[in-house]
This record gives sequence, C-alpha cells and structure tokens, in this order.
Amino acid sequence: MVRARDGDMRAFEVLVRRYQGPMYRLAVHMLASRGDAEDVVQEVFLTAWRRLGQLRDEAAFVGWVYRTTSNRCLNMIRARRPVAETDLDKRESAEADGSPERAAQVSEQMIALAAALKRLTPEQRACWLLREVHGRSYEEIAGVMGTTRTAVRGRIARARVQLAEAMAPWK
Repeated sequence: MVRARDGDMRAFEVLVRRYQGPMYRLAVHMLASRGDAEDVVQEVFLTAWRRLGQLRDEAAFVGWVYRTTSNRCLNMIRARRPVAETDLDKRESAEADGSPERAAQVSEQMIALAAALKRLTPEQRACWLLREVHGRSYEEIAGVMGTTRTAVRGRIARARVQLAEAMAPWK
C-alpha cells in the first residue's frame, strides 16, 4: 500500500489483483448483475488509485475498499428500482458432487437463496454478505456501512431470520 501510495503502479496492480475478486463477489451478490458489479469494481479501483495519497494507515485500505464497494452498490440499488433479474454465479452448483441430481438440487437452492437475498433490504443484504460471505467483523461492517455495531448486529439477525424462513424447505 505504501509503495502504491508513492506512485508505484506495479504495487497498485498487486492490490487490485488481491482485492478485485472479493470486491467483485460482494458487488455481484449485492447487485445480482455481473455487468453492474464489474462497473462498480472498476470505479472503486479507479477511485482508489486517485485517492491513495489520502490514506495514511496501511491497514485502512482494505476497510476503505469494502466500504466504497458497498456504498456504490447501495447507491446503484437505490437508483435503479425495480431490481434487475438475478444473474447467478453457478460455480457452486457445478461442483456439487458429480451427480446430476445433486447438482440440480444445489442449483435450485442457489436460485432460492438469490431470490431470498433480493427480498432483504439493501442494508441487510450488505451486512449479511459482508459477515457470512466475506467474514468481516461487526466492527468492520459498522465502519463500512457507516453505522453502529448494534445496528449491524440487528440487520444481520433480521436477515438471518428472513433467510432461514425462505430456505426452510431446503432443510
């Protein structure tokens, strides 16, 4: 981060390679659109390159990238009601266990999960994804979302309840 901040393009490329995958996955799950996710991630890293000089703490970069990606996704969701059709990443279903029946079941579960995620509020969806998919702490999520740890815990709890209800047929 320090070398990138000093203008080293190769160091910045390392940062992009390291974090573009997680940011893309977060964006595609939040937006349910690969094209929109690609646009958001590209914008985030262009902004990161322009603003790297403003970051003084090396550790702040990761939180800043998550916060920027989440905020851009939330802004896009708010601006585009109604939400676009779901574009699922089906890698999980292809890796099921080799049997066509199992692959079909996993695919149906992923479709149900994507639909259930779409029914969450954008804030609940972002908090749940950051916690359950990206493994971020409540403190990190609060920083990303610009809210309190208590609010994050509440959003995640409500999201978990709604998702559990939606996924109950798959138990």
